[in-house]
Amino acid sequence: MDMDKKIIVGIAAAAVAVAIAVGVIAISTQPQPLASGDTEKVKVIASFFPLYDFASNVGGDKADVSVIVPAGIEPHDWEPTPRNIADAGNADLIIYNGAGFEGWVAQLNAKNAVDTSRGIELMEGEHEEEGEAKEEGHEESALDPHIWLDPVLAKKQVESIRNGLIQVDSANADYYRQNAQQYIAELDSLDAFIRSELSNCEKTDFIAFHNAFSYFAKRYGLTQHSVHEGLSPEGEVLPQRISEIKQLATSLGINIIYSEDLVDPRLANVIASEIPNGQVLVLSPIEGLDREEQEKGFGYIEKMRQNVENLKVGLKCQS
Repeated sequence: MDMDKKIIVGIAAAAVAVAIAVGVIAISTQPQPLASGDTEKVKVIASFFPLYDFASNVGGDKADVSVIVPAGIEPHDWEPTPRNIADAGNADLIIYNGAGFEGWVAQLNAKNAVDTSRGIELMEGEHEEEGEAKEEGHEESALDPHIWLDPVLAKKQVESIRNGLIQVDSANADYYRQNAQQYIAELDSLDAFIRSELSNCEKTDFIAFHNAFSYFAKRYGLTQHSVHEGLSPEGEVLPQRISEIKQLATSLGINIIYSEDLVDPRLANVIASEIPNGQVLVLSPIEGLDREEQEKGFGYIEKMRQNVENLKVGLKCQS
């Protein structure tokens, strides 16, 4: 009889332990601080490249930052693996873009999470129209999530990351504030560079591969058109839309069709081959790096500067 009681007590204790564990890994919108006396680096997981770069600059040598979407992968329709989910459960802080960009983020069961779109006025996204086939099973967000492509809004994302790090690691609050201030100054310099480089251009219209540059275009007084009218580069573009883009390019005197670094350029090449003096250049939505860029240590600011140089060609800007 005593043995039976011991078994029952053991089972009850195990059940309590499981319940506690479940409570601990539930996602929290208010980051919980690390245990006092913990001297290890803060373990941070960013959803995709720009946020990884922002977090790395703010976290410095006090944070161990990793990115969940692998190099060379287009993140719009990526889904986490069981290993990704397990790793996220062990992280001190999850940083994600928000605005519907990471439809999978709720699967991560993060202890602490920062939605970097909070407090930012979001633009409505354009959905596929008659010229574009909707990819089966893919729901477009009602809001445009591509806020990181506007350096001014990127500063707000950096501030959210700074605040999240301070809440989980208050002992290093001054360190995170100093790093964030320094990186925000670099983003201010980037903003000034873009304004200067695009200040003397013949054109203001450009054709991107997908509808990712609305915030950027609004910030710098440009007009974006796109091969894919939706918020993702995935899915089929119908012949009607291809014809519309060719007519648009011809009527506006546009000879550059912008492709992306993580998508197949063949469609952009086809369109460019059928417009006067057509050419394809890359205008990156900076959703990830390829392996070569990763090995070279490219950052968000370097990628944005590359974009500006290629955009100057299409807009016929004077240096």
